[in-house]
Amino acid sequence: MTASLTFTHATLPARVVFETGRAVPHVVSEVGRLGAQRVMVIATASQAELAGAVAAALPVALSWTEVAPHVPVETAERARRAATDAEADVIVAIGGGSTTGLAKAVALTTGIPIIAVPTTYAGSEATDVWGLTENGRKTTGTDPRVLPRAIVYDPDLTTTLPRDLTVASGLNALAHCVDSLWAPRADPINAAFATEGIRALGAGLRAVTASPADGSGRSEALLGTYLAAAAFASAGSGLHHKICHALGGTYGLPHAETHAIVLPYVTAFTVPAAPAAERRLAEAFGSGSGLSGLQELRRDVGAPVALRDHGFRAEDIPEAARIILTAVPASHPRPVAEEDLRAILTAAWAGSPAEDI
Repeated sequence: MTASLTFTHATLPARVVFETGRAVPHVVSEVGRLGAQRVMVIATASQAELAGAVAAALPVALSWTEVAPHVPVETAERARRAATDAEADVIVAIGGGSTTGLAKAVALTTGIPIIAVPTTYAGSEATDVWGLTENGRKTTGTDPRVLPRAIVYDPDLTTTLPRDLTVASGLNALAHCVDSLWAPRADPINAAFATEGIRALGAGLRAVTASPADGSGRSEALLGTYLAAAAFASAGSGLHHKICHALGGTYGLPHAETHAIVLPYVTAFTVPAAPAAERRLAEAFGSGSGLSGLQELRRDVGAPVALRDHGFRAEDIPEAARIILTAVPASHPRPVAEEDLRAILTAAWAGSPAEDI
């Protein structure tokens, strides 16, 4: 017999357009649906071809290419001024999490609506979470103005993503799922999205890394990305994300790789105190335990293993632990002390077995 349930769930409004090979006409359609006349296109040089195709079909008032990880405040201010001067009435953001993040920073103060066109598995396109970095500290928050009005998913847009970044980006999406199982607003609806997201991402990443031309695998991975982000947007930011945001904002570590490396250590630390989440993880991975299933996937796809390989220094661990401790959610299933954070960071720095946490 199911125990009596008590929870409050918020589902964010979302318009998702998902079709292979049809990104440009769908973007044009969504711009028209919003009645926009002056488009700001945000895209890095790596997305110049797609940005050019979009620009050729739309009334573009401004093309913006200055994008940086973790959205420095100075970059955001320049983009905001440019958008205002150009009288932009919609932003088309083409790219990964950094591109979407900059679009959100502009929308946060201007209210200009966003149409997101993801080319990675970042998931930022489906959340109302914004982030800005200033003086070595990353600040995040939520605001309905930054939630994209539409998301155009086209699996073909992920084909140019290098293998290593495909893996890191996909595991970043997976972290949204795992963190959603014990985040401050975790509930059964978030858990259902997260569980299916893990299954889809696991299958998709295995397929894509084994055969890069596997279109069905790319579709599966993108579907998992959306489910993961939807779960995370509702559940909130848990311990894993608090750790990774501090590492990225303060020490400049790459976003996707940091998430991919830290995830098994937070999982190993947390699951002994979260039996319901552990059962869901084991089910989603099709494994005897959540941690073993995660580790099997990481081995299968060749995940990054150590923070020291990405610029994090052992001498920064004590300071990082102190910074993170101030942001740890009070609702985390297992009490978190500074020495726990030092142990997690030390193991992640070295790439030690997560099972030893």
